[in-house]
Amino acid sequence: MTKAAPLTLYGRAWCHLCDDLHAALEPLLAEFGAQVEVIDVDTDPVLEARYNELVPVLVCDGVELCHYHLDEARVRAALAARVAARL
Repeated sequence: MTKAAPLTLYGRAWCHLCDDLHAALEPLLAEFGAQVEVIDVDTDPVLEARYNELVPVLVCDGVELCHYHLDEARVRAALAARVAARL
């Protein structure tokens, strides 16, 4: 399958919701051949200020897809659109 654009997961190293969202995302990553870049917001004051209470936040192409919990339908649609755009 064509590789989808990478997703970005903003979170924290000690955040159980971040771990849960990342784990729930794994099957979609495998299905679409996508990758996720995980960024710890605590390493950047700007990111910490932006995402502080919202983490985890999943972003694709600058668009927030979900926060706190995986919105599988929305992420699937975004990844499918990226694949379709490359065909």
